[in-house]
Amino acid sequence: MNTRCAVAHPLAVATLAAALVASGCNKSLPTSEELSPTSPTSADTGAGGWRMIVVSGPGQFSVPSPALAGSASYQSELASIRTAQANLSVAQRQSIEYWSGGGVLRWNQILRELVARYNLPPAPRDDDSYVFPDANNPFADPAFPFANPPYAARAYSYVALAQFEALKVAWAYKLQYDRPAPHAVDGGIRALMPATGVSAYPSEDAVLSGVSTELLRLLFPAAVEEITLRAGEERQAALVSGRAAASDIAAGLALGRAVAAAFVARAGSDGMGAAVGNAAQWQAFANAAAARGEVPWQSLESPPRPPMLPNFGQVRAWLMTPADVARERPGPPPSTASAEMQQDLAEVKDTVDHLSREQLAIALYWNDGAGTYSPPGHWNDIAAEYVRDARFSEVRAARVFALLNIAMHDAAVGCWDAKYAYFNPRPSQLDRSIRTSIGLPNFPSYTSGHSTFSAAAAAVLSYLFPGGASSFAAMKDEAGISRLYGGIHYRADIEAGKEHGARIGAYTVSFARQDGADQ
Repeated sequence: MNTRCAVAHPLAVATLAAALVASGCNKSLPTSEELSPTSPTSADTGAGGWRMIVVSGPGQFSVPSPALAGSASYQSELASIRTAQANLSVAQRQSIEYWSGGGVLRWNQILRELVARYNLPPAPRDDDSYVFPDANNPFADPAFPFANPPYAARAYSYVALAQFEALKVAWAYKLQYDRPAPHAVDGGIRALMPATGVSAYPSEDAVLSGVSTELLRLLFPAAVEEITLRAGEERQAALVSGRAAASDIAAGLALGRAVAAAFVARAGSDGMGAAVGNAAQWQAFANAAAARGEVPWQSLESPPRPPMLPNFGQVRAWLMTPADVARERPGPPPSTASAEMQQDLAEVKDTVDHLSREQLAIALYWNDGAGTYSPPGHWNDIAAEYVRDARFSEVRAARVFALLNIAMHDAAVGCWDAKYAYFNPRPSQLDRSIRTSIGLPNFPSYTSGHSTFSAAAAAVLSYLFPGGASSFAAMKDEAGISRLYGGIHYRADIEAGKEHGARIGAYTVSFARQDGADQ
């Protein structure tokens, strides 16, 4: 099976390694994809006309005309590059090599690293209470954010879509101004990064650095210094490699920041600020379930932890309206008093009591719990290798991650809407003898988030990479059943989640068919 996995928390890696050694399983340990310098197979020069989602189009942003190649100011910029190349340091050469692997792919790796670092639930206080991370005080204890699966899905989608829209705008202006890269203008300047096939103004590397920095500062404010340094390195690599002149970079940086501002504004009003809810709301979910004659979900942590982001189902989706979210909500799970529920519960109990080594390996491999880049990050890691191997242009690579992640964000919204509409208990709540081999998530059971994320991701990736469709389908099914092997989901959660995720993914596939990129 063509599966890929994450750079996991050291403890998780050690646990998985032990399980795999014991089982003789041939699944590889988590690792990030390696990126070698390559030129894209297509420049996608018409990408400036591809359909937008948030911004209205290139005309929304002003990019001034560049200086002529023969002007004194531009010639001065070229002279500076020649001087820089004559005095390259080891660090600069390493930076050029690093960013030659592709800016979109590198920023996706960086984002996955940040999610893993911040995917740690807050510990209880001495009085058994919990304090939520504070975006206005990100360096406090607990640190902001807690990059749990819904938060991660939203973060991946904002960064990826902002990058995509910014690059589409950049491509429109590249086509309009058509100023070559410095190495193509001046024979004394070497091309130390792969050729892109598009003009240099505005610089795509600077666009990516600008838009990514602004979004990541918003999403991971405590990592602002690291993010800023990475962005500066990308721009410097573009400059000293002969790919972009100072004015190319200045224009790209300004454009990236301008596009980012539209996404930052959207994020401020998308409902995420209210996703945590309050004690009265949490109790209302339990009361509603009890009023229907069901056993309400309850936290099995000690002390009991507030439910994770119960209002995330009301966060704004990308391609679904609130009416779409409500319409696509799966029907109810089996009643907790029903014979069907007893059968599902017995299946979980029997599975965990007779778990094979291979099943344990699968449960651990797909767990993606605390200290990892989360289930959406796992699918980003899978996609990254396909993007790398396809040798896409920056704008087409950005399209893959944008489509993938808007589908998974919308899947998170839809899944969390269903979870808190039904407030269904986990198997180990109904049968305390069930032993879970992975961490027990602190939110209701129905539907399975892994299944919903995975089905939405598989739908999008199968459209973008049809040759991998059978592998994506197998991964989706394995990710889903892994939660039964872990003892934390019923089969009904998994099957409903896969069906729900496929329907949600279809919204993104429908958009992709009409966005102009495949025509």
